[in-house]
Amino acid sequence: MNAICFTVPGKPQGKARARTFYNPKTKGMSSITPEKTVLYENLIATCYMDKAGNDRFPDDSYLLVRIQAFYEPPKSVSKKKRTEMLDGKILPAKKPDIDNVVKAVLDALNGVAYRDDTQVVELHVRKSYSEKPRVEVSIEKI
Repeated sequence: MNAICFTVPGKPQGKARARTFYNPKTKGMSSITPEKTVLYENLIATCYMDKAGNDRFPDDSYLLVRIQAFYEPPKSVSKKKRTEMLDGKILPAKKPDIDNVVKAVLDALNGVAYRDDTQVVELHVRKSYSEKPRVEVSIEKI
């Protein structure tokens, strides 16, 4: 496989921090990834597999990943401001942080699209507004 593009429908989500706690059963520290993050990462992996099946990039390949996160403009904004948002004059400088969106996408594809996200050597990311919230992902072999 040399390249693939796929779309994750719905509002972009970032990867939430794992919760760490003392586990008396193991007498050590344990970490749990929040359920919302697990569900979103499963959705990303499913969207990839719907497009690529079981195909995966070779373990020795270098990868370029492009991620575009589209946010829906708030319902409360004026028509003028909404138009500016949809035209790209106003960008979504809001949560989730762009690095957390990237982390969710790359971690979700570990072992699914590639062996490990260490293979990603180039990354292009952008946040935009759209009537249809989604995340578009493109992966290509360099």
